[in-house]
Amino acid sequence: MIESDSIEKIQSVSDVFDDVLEDEDDRFFDEVDRPEHYNSGLIETFDYICDVMRFLHPLAPMWGCQWQILKYLGTRLWSKGDPITNAKKARWYLNKMIEMMEETEGKHW
Repeated sequence: MIESDSIEKIQSVSDVFDDVLEDEDDRFFDEVDRPEHYNSGLIETFDYICDVMRFLHPLAPMWGCQWQILKYLGTRLWSKGDPITNAKKARWYLNKMIEMMEETEGKHW
């Protein structure tokens, strides 16, 4: 009996996720602002990483943005993919970093 109750609960949770993910085809994806490969679940990968990094240090998500900016404007800018797309990705991370700085101004720095 316990096993069948557990299976029923798992199936009902699965149904909920299926309903949420059902609209995934209707979601807007963009190579820079919302890449599909980072948005296949219920939470965007960037948001998950920032949540985890905050446990390490309150400024860690901003540092993560900073190294992504360096990555996209460094050697990758001209050597991998489209330079304009790489510059736009760097700008995306810069905008995110500025948002985080505005939210945390005077708290940890």
